[in-house]
Amino acid sequence: MRIAFFTETFLPKIDGIVNTLTYLLDYLARRGHQSILFAPQGGPMRYAKTPVIGLPGLPFPLYPELKLVSPHINVSRMLNAFQPDLIHVVNPFSLGIIGLKHAKTLGIPLVASYHTDIPGFVSRWGFGMLEEPFWRYLRWLHQDADLNLCPSTVTQAELDRQGFAHTKVWSRGVDTERFAPKHYAECWRRRLCAHHPSAPLLLYVGRLSPEKRIDWLRPVLDEIPGLNLAIVGDGPARADLEKLFANTATVFTGYLRHHQLAQAYATADIFVFPAANETLGNVVLEAMASGLPVVAARSGGVLDHVIENETGLFFDPETPASLVTVVNRLVQNEQLAHKLGIGGRLAAEQKTWEHVFDGLLHDYAAVARRRVPAFSLVALGARNRL
Repeated sequence: MRIAFFTETFLPKIDGIVNTLTYLLDYLARRGHQSILFAPQGGPMRYAKTPVIGLPGLPFPLYPELKLVSPHINVSRMLNAFQPDLIHVVNPFSLGIIGLKHAKTLGIPLVASYHTDIPGFVSRWGFGMLEEPFWRYLRWLHQDADLNLCPSTVTQAELDRQGFAHTKVWSRGVDTERFAPKHYAECWRRRLCAHHPSAPLLLYVGRLSPEKRIDWLRPVLDEIPGLNLAIVGDGPARADLEKLFANTATVFTGYLRHHQLAQAYATADIFVFPAANETLGNVVLEAMASGLPVVAARSGGVLDHVIENETGLFFDPETPASLVTVVNRLVQNEQLAHKLGIGGRLAAEQKTWEHVFDGLLHDYAAVARRRVPAFSLVALGARNRL
């Protein structure tokens, strides 16, 4: 197949969307499919076998890592030259409109994927009056898609309630070779532990921004003596978090990738994930694959992967004290923590990227069969006249 991607985020930014896309582009290259990707400027010119077309954008004031690209850019010449079987717009917001408009104008089958609970985030940021306007905007963005993909059953149910059509779950996988308990490294244990390395080590991995509620981990350190905490990632809230966690046994590493990230996971004891508005949480699967028990809010997409008392424990998503209680339960019960870590690893081994992307290609093919791109019909007519 020939697929044109339009994504709001790509390398050098690191997040769950970007990680999913890089795994997908690697998969397409292995399978002999052709792709082109349109993304904000600043990344590589090519990833795997996929050309990356950088489009000019400006940083979003509330979140400078996100670049807003004008929706009025015309890329029809490149699309006509590439002749995609379909367009996939990833988390459309501004740049994604370019893909939406060209799919409609050129008659190209369209897949859209929803990744981020923006209405939920703005509500938690104290702008509840904007929640419904954001839902209206997102419905408009997704209304013309032949298929709307989302990462979890919880998210699909919410989109259905909000009036989205043609929804389907596109789940996620995890590389269980890259993320595995065998990557434990004593040198990383010493690096990540501000207290003695033998003391329990909590780990958070992800974006450092207000909606992730990393500040909820400060009471955990205050009320459970002797814990270490490693915070892996970066983002607009880092400076404030470093002040909040000053004089605690907390280590900020910034972004880690590849083997270093795998070692950080495998070296920790408990994975803590305070966010309550996650549509999936790829890092939860990586932690499970690394043999860590997961502590997560009982909400959002993590409910598809974390099973209470089998792969992790849930806390009440609106009660910080509940998070303290659940973490303390694992700290005091190493046998339970070990059992959950084993259960998480076994569950992760069933969630391969290959299986996930095989399903995605099947969905792509079904959409492409239902509607042939207009330029393909033109080409077919020209051949028939010869």
